[in-house]
Amino acid sequence: GVVWSAFPIFMVVSSSFKPALDIFAVPPKLIFTPTFENYIALFHDWPEFVGSLGNSLIITVGATLITAVTSLLAGYSYSRYRSRLLTLSAFFMIFVRMLPPIVVTIPLFPVVNALHLNDTYIILILLYAAFFVSLATWIVKTFIDQIPRELEEAAEVEGASIWQTLYKVIVPLSIHGMIAACVFVVIFSWNEYAFAMIFTSNTARTGPLILSEISGAVEGVQWGVLFAATSIQLLPILIFVLFVQKFIVSGLTAGAVKG
Repeated sequence: GVVWSAFPIFMVVSSSFKPALDIFAVPPKLIFTPTFENYIALFHDWPEFVGSLGNSLIITVGATLITAVTSLLAGYSYSRYRSRLLTLSAFFMIFVRMLPPIVVTIPLFPVVNALHLNDTYIILILLYAAFFVSLATWIVKTFIDQIPRELEEAAEVEGASIWQTLYKVIVPLSIHGMIAACVFVVIFSWNEYAFAMIFTSNTARTGPLILSEISGAVEGVQWGVLFAATSIQLLPILIFVLFVQKFIVSGLTAGAVKG
């Protein structure tokens, strides 16, 4: 399984250091003299790629922060309170999450135009946060469900307000769930293409859009340059996932075993 998943990544990264003639050599050349020509060509021919990665970072951080705060408050509400309105909102979140993104995009486009939000960071931040807030909410709710209510009652006895209880009791004990939820948002926001393609044109273009432009260049695909750009696009998210992989596992298995 590891070989099946990692081999394509290895081929892309290794090909980014190969001369153009060696990239599609048959059989593949596993031993070769590395070259940085593809990376030099990338930054020379596609200088906007660096800016697009900065856009991706801003949008990813913004979407993650909004999702973290919203899912914490929503998860706490769903865990601690019961009402018909909350139940309906929960089903509505699940329903929206099941819709393909393109279904939401088409009717949303004229609204975004009317609000002059096209080609801005804020529209992608809001879309990415909205798309993942339902999953994040249920992950956080599962962790909050496991926190004894007695701890909150003890905080109330000590005079803590609801916000102090959230900050000093709920957040520290549910931080693993919040991080697990944020991991999914980070991965999605960093790699998302459809929303970025439809709602941005120049100022807020993200990394995946530049990769698409490189692969569809008029003069033909510069495979070495494309592999170099893909490797750079992949590296930050790969490092991030390696650091937080234990939180991903805990998020996926939350609620699977009950004491």
